[in-house]
Amino acid sequence: MTEMLPGWSEIEVDGHACDVFEPKSPSEHGYVVIYLHGVHLNRLVDKPAFTEQFERHGLRVIAPMTGPTWWTDRISETFDTKISPERYVLDCILPYIEQRWSSRPPRIGLLGTSMGGQGALRMAFKHPERFPVVAAISPAIDYHHRIDEGDRVLEALYGDSESARQDTALLHIHPLNWTRHIFFACDPTDTRWIESAEKLQMKLASLGIPFECDLETEAGGHGFAYYNTMAAKALDFIAQRLERERLRLV
Repeated sequence: MTEMLPGWSEIEVDGHACDVFEPKSPSEHGYVVIYLHGVHLNRLVDKPAFTEQFERHGLRVIAPMTGPTWWTDRISETFDTKISPERYVLDCILPYIEQRWSSRPPRIGLLGTSMGGQGALRMAFKHPERFPVVAAISPAIDYHHRIDEGDRVLEALYGDSESARQDTALLHIHPLNWTRHIFFACDPTDTRWIESAEKLQMKLASLGIPFECDLETEAGGHGFAYYNTMAAKALDFIAQRLERERLRLV
């Protein structure tokens, strides 16, 4: 059983488990982070590198647990037979945040790692008015390649790799309605996912969409050694940009 660090607890939202973090001194402005996990459901409840940053910035956190669903807007029967993971975040998690903490967009940021990193980017690109701040660490953007490699979960969701490609984050970037604050990072030795991160960098730059990225720091490739290394940079970005959003609306 995973031993939780102080501040973490497990709850249920509409029948599904979620981890929740309550800092000792929450931000007076009600900032909240939704964390989207990776394909192996590694949680943050025992990760000091992330927990310390949440505490330092006074960020409340909720981390839904959906399994290897790739955070799509498609029904995954291993998660729920009636609601997709994306709709669960939009229709269940956001209302829960408002009910519990009286927080609502744009004071809510998205954070994800690996599978969750691409999910956070895709969700933010599809719903920029709800998620104007997003940070993705090691985002598995071109996940459609996994279908050709025999990924039965993705095949069940999409049927074929081209259908999956059409739903990747890169294809949801709107040139006239973009997420205002975008950060992503990928270890250059992460041979599986660095190319798609570079494609995202090029596409955003070509469209003139502001973003920040780190595709140079090396810290072990793909996994929590790298995620932990990038935690401070990602959470600094989220905290600063949530504050910028608040001031923009004052």
